[in-house]
Amino acid sequence: MTTKDDTGPASLPQIGRLTLREVWTCLQKGVVDFRRAPIFGLFFSAVYVVGGFVLLWIGAGHVTWTLATALGFPLAAPFAAVGLYEVSRRLEADLPLVWRDVLGVVWAERGRQIPWMGAIIVFYFLFWTFLAHMIFALFMGLSAITNISTDLSILWTAAGLRMIAAEVVVGAALAFLLFSLTVVSLPLLLEREVDFVTAMILSVQVVMQNLWVMLVWAAVIAALTLLALVPWFLGLVVALPVLGHATWHIYRRALYDPR
Repeated sequence: MTTKDDTGPASLPQIGRLTLREVWTCLQKGVVDFRRAPIFGLFFSAVYVVGGFVLLWIGAGHVTWTLATALGFPLAAPFAAVGLYEVSRRLEADLPLVWRDVLGVVWAERGRQIPWMGAIIVFYFLFWTFLAHMIFALFMGLSAITNISTDLSILWTAAGLRMIAAEVVVGAALAFLLFSLTVVSLPLLLEREVDFVTAMILSVQVVMQNLWVMLVWAAVIAALTLLALVPWFLGLVVALPVLGHATWHIYRRALYDPR
C-alpha cells in the first residue's frame, strides 16, 4: 500500500489499463469488503438514505423537484464515500478497523483537498436541479401551471415524454462528466497529498484511456443506484457500501505506483 506523501507531482501514480473482467472482480471485492465490515458500510450508507428522505421531503408534492433530486442525488454520493474508501484501504493493509481511527481520518480530510471536491459536487448538484427546472419549463410551456402533483397524465403527452427524455439524456451526460472527475480523484486525494485540480485531471485521463471499461462501470453504478432508489432509498443501505468499496478497488487497478 502506498502512503500519503507530499513529494509533489513526481509522486503521482501511473495510469493502468483496465479490462471488463476487472469490473466484475472489483464488484466482487466490494461485496467482500462490505461483508468484512458491515457495520461501517451500514453507518456510511445511512447518510445517503437519510439524505434521500430529506431531498424527497423537500420535493414533496412537486414531481419536477422529485425527478430532479432523484436523478441528482447519486451525484452527491462520491463525497460521502470517503469513509468507505478508508475502510477498504485499512482492510487492504490489514490495519485495525477502529471507529475513532476511521472517523478520525474522515474528519481530518476537512483541512485537505477533499472539501474542495465536495464544494464542486454541491455546485454541480445545484446546477443540475436548476437545469432540470429549465428543461421542464422549456418543454411543458404553459402546461406547467397544471398541478401535476395530482394529475400525472400531462407527463404522458408528447411534450411530457420529450421532457422526460431530455431530462434523462442531459442528466446522464452530466452524471458521467462528474463520474469522470471523481471516480479516482476522491480515493487518490484520500491516499496522497495531491491538489484537487491535478486529481480531477488524472481522473479524467483514466476514464479517457479506459473509456469502454469506465462506461461499463458508470452504467453498473447508475443501474444499481437507481434500482436501490426504488424501495424508498432503502436499497442504498447495501448498494452504496458495495459500490463505494468496489470503487476503491477500481482506483487501485486504474492507478499504480511505478516505484
